[in-house]
Amino acid sequence: MSDLFEDATPPGNAPEYTVSELSGAVKRVIEGEFGLVRVRGEVGRVSKPSSGHLYFDLKDDRSVIAAISWKGQVAKMQVRPEEGMEVIATGRMTTFPGQSKYQIIVEDVQLAGAGALMALLEKRRVALAAEGLFDAARKKAIPFLPGVIGVVTSPSGAVIRDILHRLADRFPRHVLIWPVAVQGANCAAEVAAAIRGFNALAPGGPVPRPDLIIVARGGGSLEDLWGFNEEIVVRAAADSAIPLISAVGHETDTTLIDFASDRRAPTPTAAAEMAVPVRMDLLAALDGQGARLSRGVAQAVGLRGQRLRDLARALPRLDALTQGPAQRFDLWSGRLGGALGVAVARKRGRLDPLAALLRPRMLADLAARGRERLADRARLLEAAETRRSARAAERLHGLAARLAPALSRLLADATRQTARDRAALLALEARLDAAPAQRLAVLAGRLDALERMRQTLGYAETLRRGYAVVRGDGAVVTTKAAAERAQALEVEFADGRLALGARPARRRKADDAPGQGSLL
Repeated sequence: MSDLFEDATPPGNAPEYTVSELSGAVKRVIEGEFGLVRVRGEVGRVSKPSSGHLYFDLKDDRSVIAAISWKGQVAKMQVRPEEGMEVIATGRMTTFPGQSKYQIIVEDVQLAGAGALMALLEKRRVALAAEGLFDAARKKAIPFLPGVIGVVTSPSGAVIRDILHRLADRFPRHVLIWPVAVQGANCAAEVAAAIRGFNALAPGGPVPRPDLIIVARGGGSLEDLWGFNEEIVVRAAADSAIPLISAVGHETDTTLIDFASDRRAPTPTAAAEMAVPVRMDLLAALDGQGARLSRGVAQAVGLRGQRLRDLARALPRLDALTQGPAQRFDLWSGRLGGALGVAVARKRGRLDPLAALLRPRMLADLAARGRERLADRARLLEAAETRRSARAAERLHGLAARLAPALSRLLADATRQTARDRAALLALEARLDAAPAQRLAVLAGRLDALERMRQTLGYAETLRRGYAVVRGDGAVVTTKAAAERAQALEVEFADGRLALGARPARRRKADDAPGQGSLL
């Protein structure tokens, strides 16, 4: 019967591993053989959770490797992996025992050749152009002579010295420098922050707001200039309310910020030349314009004086202009006296017939008719006033008749309201009288409950349930050793205390016999 439980084949001498031991051994082998590797492949399935870590796949036509970059490594990357990009990833091979797979921890990512960079650049340019960020209608005019110029560049390079030197030669202006990294992982974020920071300055504040922004950098490779191709920089340049000149690289270098800026300069020095005119040229032009203005004014005054003299020669003499009117005046003044006499005679001839018709009787009749019309008007007015007074009296009587019932209703309502208020006041007074007694009763009930709880929680109730309190030399004894050391013991029961008396002092511990530690 025991043969049924024996193994059919005896175990071999191969060692046994736990799952964790085997996973750890595989991890050590992979990490030891592939300390630092560079892997070329296509990026697929990019995931960036809220933790800030970056998860993506590296694949070719036959295999896929899981890749991960921790949050700190992602912040240092100059090129962020995007799905479809062909990259060269540098990192360490390791395993993930939790899912029984191997993966690569990527520390840096580079695009696989200039062709891939150009393809990515063209793809990004097309996408941003489709949003209208490069439209000519968005571009603003460069001010002719800006008062303050903001420069976004590295403070330690030759670019800023070239710009300042060129501005000093052409037309000195107030320059604000916002120092940024012009290449590397922090380049795009710092340049975008600088552009938005200049735009955030309040006009008239303690720090003057620039009238023009220049974003400048010297020449370099496509990788060195890549920070100016990032989307965050392009959007900051397109959103800038201040006119912006991009001067990134040499004349043959083109970045996406050149398309979004209001003006592109082939070099940083050319950007300074675009920003301000030549002061001496302006002064010379001003002097030339002033001389032309003086000559023009003198010439215009001379021409108009000559024209005035020509017109004056064409006018007739003054005496020729006044002789005719003077002769006519003399003629009419001689005829005026006779004309006045004839006019008076004619007026008198028309007045005499009319005066003959104006007799005293006619005036009296006219006055009588006027008095009659006035009396009629007075009678009509008196009747109208009488009717108006009667209607007013009727309205007054009607209002007086309505006032008495209204006053009665008002008094009745006030009486009823007073009665209700008096009843409410009596009810409140009764409640106020009863409140102290009720409050005292409630407090007394609470006090009784607390007293019963105190008695229940006290040790006297515990003694009634069959327990006792042992005191040695006046203190409560809780252990056998303490009871043995006490000279006098006292036991308290529910109905009283029992003293056990004094005991002789113990001299030696060896005299104690086993089993003689009883209190009794």
